[in-house]
Amino acid sequence: MVSFLIAYASWSGNTQEVAELVEETLLREGMDVTVHRIGLGPVPDPRQFDAMIVGSFTWDKGATPDEVKDFVLDVGYKPDNVYVFGTGDTQFGGDDLFCNAAVKLAKFYASRMAPLKIEQSPRGAQEQTVIDWAKGVLQQWKHSHALKC
Repeated sequence: MVSFLIAYASWSGNTQEVAELVEETLLREGMDVTVHRIGLGPVPDPRQFDAMIVGSFTWDKGATPDEVKDFVLDVGYKPDNVYVFGTGDTQFGGDDLFCNAAVKLAKFYASRMAPLKIEQSPRGAQEQTVIDWAKGVLQQWKHSHALKC
């Protein structure tokens, strides 16, 4: 069974809602999922999972939150198969800074998929966007894994 680690940071609850939707989607697809809220408890070892999904809100003019930076340092290496999602708010910095933390993390990890960007909460029409992205992550992982076999 394919195992995913979902590690996320959330202050307002928006990023947590996205993490929960991603988790529900992967579980419905028969995947094994472990969720870790960044900043709480010991950091799981990504080597114990087939893929890692990192979620972050964007903070202070497009910055990545300190707790997410600390998580990256605590992991200590760049795992393969990392996917990224983020929440943000276009009213603070416009499109240039929207979900900039997710963009930076996806670039840092050389993610094979573009980061998912959610305006504030994933409710409403954005809920399906999250579900489709999570299914896309699974399909991309299966495709890249099949190429290695």
